[in-house]
Parts: sequence; structure tokens; C-alpha cells
Amino acid sequence: MTASNVRQIVLDIISDIAPDEDVTVIDDAKSLREQLDLDSMDFLDIVMELRKRHKVEVPQEDYSKLATLESCVSYLSPKFA
Repeated sequence: MTASNVRQIVLDIISDIAPDEDVTVIDDAKSLREQLDLDSMDFLDIVMELRKRHKVEVPQEDYSKLATLESCVSYLSPKFA
């Protein structure tokens, strides 16, 4: 799976979790929580959706690796291989 595919998967999940947010303007290098109105529950929902939809496990100690869209793609890409 390409980095672009993984990026789109993350954006689709964010769109479902926070439907009022405009994901088209996300800066891949900036913190998602700073750019979007995501609280800790929204973040957990994203992790849960990754597991439910794609069978991708993200251990709690790795949550910080999902801080930006760029880091999400880097961290998740090998898990989709």
C-alpha cells in the first residue's frame, strides 16, 4: 500500500470522527490536534477505527507517533504492508 493510500485512510477516519473539520487543509507536518478540534477521545476513536476497519493495532506507547499526518503515514505504512 502506498503512502498516499495510508494518508487517505487516516483522512477518511478523521472525516468520520470529526465531520465538521476540513481535512483538505491539513498540513501534514503540523500536529493534528493543533490543527483540528480533536480531544483525547477523538484521538482514541481514530486508533479504534484503525483497529476495527483495518486490523491495525497501535499500542498506547506508540500514540505519540500519530501526532501529525506525516508521522501517521510513516508509522502506519509498514503495518499495511
